Amino acid sequence: MKKSLVLAMAMALGVTASAYAANPFSDVPAGHWAYDAVNKLAAEGVVDGYPDGTYGGDKLMTRYEMAQIVAKAMAKGANVDKLAAEFADELDSLGVRVANLEKKADNVKITGQIRASYRDVSGDAKSHQGRLRTRLFVNGAINEDWTYTGRFENNQYYAESADAKGVDRGEYGDDEVKLNWAYVTGKVGGVKVMAGRQDFKLHTGNVIDGTVDGAILSYGEKVKLTGYVGKAVDAGTWDNLDDKPYDANTNAGMQDDDRVYIVDLSAKLGIVDSYVTYYKADTVNNNEIWNVGVALPIVKDLKLSAEYMNGDSDVKGDDNGYVVGLAYRGAKAAKPGSWGVYANYYDQAQATFLEHTIDGYAPFDFVSDEDDGFKGYEVGANVALAKNIVAAVKYYDLEGRDGNYDEQTLWSEVVFTF
Repeated sequence: MKKSLVLAMAMALGVTASAYAANPFSDVPAGHWAYDAVNKLAAEGVVDGYPDGTYGGDKLMTRYEMAQIVAKAMAKGANVDKLAAEFADELDSLGVRVANLEKKADNVKITGQIRASYRDVSGDAKSHQGRLRTRLFVNGAINEDWTYTGRFENNQYYAESADAKGVDRGEYGDDEVKLNWAYVTGKVGGVKVMAGRQDFKLHTGNVIDGTVDGAILSYGEKVKLTGYVGKAVDAGTWDNLDDKPYDANTNAGMQDDDRVYIVDLSAKLGIVDSYVTYYKADTVNNNEIWNVGVALPIVKDLKLSAEYMNGDSDVKGDDNGYVVGLAYRGAKAAKPGSWGVYANYYDQAQATFLEHTIDGYAPFDFVSDEDDGFKGYEVGANVALAKNIVAAVKYYDLEGRDGNYDEQTLWSEVVFTF
């Protein structure tokens, strides 16, 4: 192995043997084919030879011996990427990080998520639905400051009754995989920029959690000012449950192509996380929403959160809403056995949300001439069954704010990430 690699290693170091002292190895005399290269490697401290003063060029080397030589050459700045790749495991065992290779290998990353969920709705609306959602994420480095993110998604539905009227719809789903994220992230001066098709989900998602074509500009860390501008994509439907959009005559929510503008100021004040957010959406009902919220730990692992919304729109009814939550710990995908429980209470008028994040059925059923939004509670628990496998269950008991509807939703899911 030494004969076949010694010249390449020396060339990588830019060998010019005449500048160095006599070769220290007795078995590599002047005139030997490897004399200049070995002389250079020895002078650079890349090869040491054996205690008896010989180089041992005719002996076979172990992979660990070769890895030591590669590591020393790397430390001298030699371009030995191919050798470093070949001996990566041995270098890792020696505690040597192949930084250049890591950087190249990390240029494009593909990760994924599979979520199997089941929802059962009872009360005034009755339905049940199983869903298998598969997502693949592509992250690529454009340069040192800019990255690209894409997300491919496919949904399959398994249900006997998948709409609020109890109609048997059987199995159905997308035949194609959709690219529903495609955006770049970078910095312009001190301003962080995200531009392209992406999700707008602010804080709890109780005002907006939807996909848009747009841009996000943010500045600051502990105190952060963020501006959002975008156009809604795939808005106004409820997980394909009814295959129909919101009723634009009575609902303040977003439809496809509606434009939304958001300004958010968030700050970490000691142990308290706080935010003030203004939303302006060019919907059929001309929504404007103010949202303020705080979250703080009460005791170790127990966090209290609260938020208030005030909406101004052409939709009839009240303009106010609030959500209060309590959470203890929480499952972490990377930590098997971790778990958490939580509870939330909702009281939101129609005018206080655009595209709600809730998995309960109520927000989209209680938007009619008969009810002004919804109220009720949610309780849930989650646990990491194994590394990157998290199971969760949640229960909603929600009703219309005017008391005309009453619905309960049991939601369960298992999420696999890779």
